[in-house]
Amino acid sequence: MERVILVKEALVERLAVYVELIKLKLTLAVVFSGVFGYCLASQSVIWWKVAVLVIASIAITGAANIINQIIEKDSDRFMKRTAVRPLPTGRATVTEAAWVSLVLFSLSVFLFVYVFNIRAASLAVLSLLLYGFVYTPLKRRGQIAVFIGALPGAFPPMIGWVAATDQFGWAPGILFAIQFFWQFPHFWAIGWLAFDEYKKAGIQMMPGKAKDSDTAFRIMLYTLFLVPVGWLPYMLGMTGIHSAFIAMIGGILFLAQTFHLMRTCTDKAALQMMFGSLIYLPVVQIVYLLDKV
Repeated sequence: MERVILVKEALVERLAVYVELIKLKLTLAVVFSGVFGYCLASQSVIWWKVAVLVIASIAITGAANIINQIIEKDSDRFMKRTAVRPLPTGRATVTEAAWVSLVLFSLSVFLFVYVFNIRAASLAVLSLLLYGFVYTPLKRRGQIAVFIGALPGAFPPMIGWVAATDQFGWAPGILFAIQFFWQFPHFWAIGWLAFDEYKKAGIQMMPGKAKDSDTAFRIMLYTLFLVPVGWLPYMLGMTGIHSAFIAMIGGILFLAQTFHLMRTCTDKAALQMMFGSLIYLPVVQIVYLLDKV
């Protein structure tokens, strides 16, 4: 009996490590965007397919996150928020992490192909390749990494739409564009707050070289795009006028936070902007769904 208990405890411990490896909280945010795209595109939502999409999305995102951590296992030791991850602490080996990533990747591709379609599967694979093998190594090379990383980061709603329709087009492109532009103020707010730690690790995540008004101005410019882009789903007949107004108001409020950052250049303003970004995207996506045409 005692041996059984020890085995169970060991399994629970390994499972907890794997949950850390896939960055479950971040992964669930990605999954939400994918489900949003699927539901917005579907004339009638098939809930068992939504459940499969959730599993496939968790698997592909988790696999990409593990690749990211394998490549960054050395630099992660220099930052407080990443030094406690399984690889830097030795709670998981690179070989073990690689096998987990491979299993998750294989499961995801199988589900996307078998339940949905080749196009959605291809986008999912491309997302993993860009995030794991292009964006991650480029983080130590310069600011171009943020632009590259914004591509796979904006794929989830487009993958969801294509999974539902098996078609590309303007509609999934607009969903991609909204999430693409949103990522710049979101990640640069994080980069502002972790500026010293990123610098210590040799990672350049900011659009400028210091936490100053010039950097804040560049953040504001990219946030500005969210105001007109938020209208496009309505203009394409995807959603109604009510959600367009709410998206516009959300974009203006988000933009106002960047003006506050420009004026004060403080970590407090950057933190407020980061929380604002975390509120903006899910709220806009939910109102689009509620106002779906």
